[in-house]
Amino acid sequence: MEPDRGDLPQRTAGGRLSPVDAADAAGALDAHRPMLLGLAYRLLGSRYDAEDVLQEAYLRWVRVDRAAVTEPRRYLSRVVTHLAMDRLRARQSAREAYVGPWLPEPVPTTPSPFGPLERVELRDSLSTALLHLLERLTPPERAVYVLHTAFELPYAEIGELLDRSAEDCRQLHHRATARIGRDKRRFTADRAEQERLLDAFIVAANDGDLTALTKLVAADATAWSDGGGRVRAARNPVTGADRVARFLLGIRDKGWPFTVHRTELNGQPAAVVVSAAGARYAITLGAADGRITDVFLVANPDKLTWAA
Repeated sequence: MEPDRGDLPQRTAGGRLSPVDAADAAGALDAHRPMLLGLAYRLLGSRYDAEDVLQEAYLRWVRVDRAAVTEPRRYLSRVVTHLAMDRLRARQSAREAYVGPWLPEPVPTTPSPFGPLERVELRDSLSTALLHLLERLTPPERAVYVLHTAFELPYAEIGELLDRSAEDCRQLHHRATARIGRDKRRFTADRAEQERLLDAFIVAANDGDLTALTKLVAADATAWSDGGGRVRAARNPVTGADRVARFLLGIRDKGWPFTVHRTELNGQPAAVVVSAAGARYAITLGAADGRITDVFLVANPDKLTWAA
C-alpha cells in the first residue's frame, strides 16, 4: 500500500536534491523522530525494522512538496503507519521459517529512544509482554490498537491515517482488544511489584533454589525463549510452574557462573545475564497477582547487538 498515493504534489523528476533541501527535509523529520520511531517499533516489535521504516519514510518525505504539507507530524505518521503495515504483511511468510518462538527485539529505554515515557499507557505499550500479544493481530487491528491506546488518537483521526471510517476503526479496536484482552490480564503488576519479583527471581535462579523459584511462578506460567536458530533455545514454549522453574535452572546450570546486569528494557525492569561462556540473555517478566506469569528470554544475538 502506498501511503502517499498522489495526495500531495510530488517533486518533478530530474536534478538531484540540493544539500539545503536535503537538510531541510531531514530536520523536519528529526523533529518528530522519537515519536515516529516509537510508532514504528510498537507496530513491528523490531528496532531494526523500525529504523528501516523511518529511512524509507525519509526517502518519501524528500519527494513531496513539503510546502503543501500543513501538518508534517500527521503526514509522517501516516507514511510510517502504512509502511509498517506493509512490512507486517510481508514478514508473515518469513515468520513461518523462524526457528522457535519469536519475541520482540528488546530495546534499552534509559534513556528512551522513543521520547519521554511519562504516561503509563506509553510505557506499557512498549512492554515485551504486550508486543508479544500484538503479534496475533492483523496489521490494521494492530495499527488501530497502537494509535488509539498508546498515542490516544481519536478514531476519526486514525481513520484519516488509515483511509478508513471512524466506525471501522472503532470496530477494529474492539476486535483487537477482545483478541488480546484475556491474556493481557496476565500482565497487571505495577512497577514496584515487577521490581520485587525480578529481584526475587534473580536471587532464586542464581542460588539454584528450585523451591523458591517455583513459588514465584504462577501455576499456568509460560517461559518463552528466542534463540532464532542462532543459539540453543527451547523450540516451544514451556508451561507450568514446575516445568518453567526446572527449565530456567537448566539454563542456569549449563552457563554457571552468570553475571547479572539490572537494567530497563522496553520501559520495564529487566536483566541482562551473561554466562561464563559469553552467552547473553535479555530477561523480562510478565506478572500479576504477586506471581510471575511469563518469562521472556531473548538470546538471539541479532537482537542483542546493543548488549555486546
